[in-house]
Amino acid sequence: MKAFTERALPLLALLGLAVAGCGGTGETGATVSSPSRSSVPVTSPPLTTPAPTTPAPATTTSASASTSEPAPGGTLIAGRYQPLWPFSGPGEAAAWQRSYQANGTGKWHLDAGRTAVAFSRDFLGFKEIDRAVKTVEDGAHARVHVGFRAEEGPKPLVAAVVHLMRYGGGKDAPWEVVGTDDTTLTLTTPRYGATASSPLTVGGRISGVDESIRIQIYRPGTAKPLGERCCVAAGGTNSPWSGRVTFTARPGRTLTVVASTGGHIATVERFAVTGVTVPG
Repeated sequence: MKAFTERALPLLALLGLAVAGCGGTGETGATVSSPSRSSVPVTSPPLTTPAPTTPAPATTTSASASTSEPAPGGTLIAGRYQPLWPFSGPGEAAAWQRSYQANGTGKWHLDAGRTAVAFSRDFLGFKEIDRAVKTVEDGAHARVHVGFRAEEGPKPLVAAVVHLMRYGGGKDAPWEVVGTDDTTLTLTTPRYGATASSPLTVGGRISGVDESIRIQIYRPGTAKPLGERCCVAAGGTNSPWSGRVTFTARPGRTLTVVASTGGHIATVERFAVTGVTVPG
């Protein structure tokens, strides 16, 4: 217990700022019940392929970079935001809207909290992240504080603030993940919206003790990472970290770059994402 306490206290001090409201190589909508709400575990929808066809953060807003290069195929949301998940383009989002209007399937796409938890737990594979601790909606934007409950502690801990936007028009436009608002773990390299090629240098800043940062690259429809690097040793106060990862992806794709760390009280205690494109 003493060893656990000595390791956990520094991290809990960092995570407490955001508590309760403040791999491999490879190349997902479904019907679910009404969503759960604040700090109640969320049952995520199964991953299936969709039908074919902002307040400023404490440190960094991955999805709110002032400059961004065009995503392939005119897929950018509001002209600047990268569509990371669950839809790869406006055609997929529109196809889901037509399906929902016809038979009501995939209602979870209309709930920002459920979408953010599904993104974290199912798409990124962070199984312990099972709840929307807090959701803040502001027009077409939503910020969802996703997290988990530690065995020792009265309140759930926040692992990331997921930024989502409505994708398309109408009252039933679905939510789409476009990035994260980063605090004690930031991902600033590559910059949001940049073109990317392999090997890719990934980096940012972190505050913590004995951290081990895993880097992964995903795109919708992949069960495994397109590339992975484990792990980059880091720690300190607002200290820089960086690593290189190789990946394989088809040209003209939007990719999600993920940095995560944990191991003190949960496998993944913090994570950050950014969106890049592969030139076509």
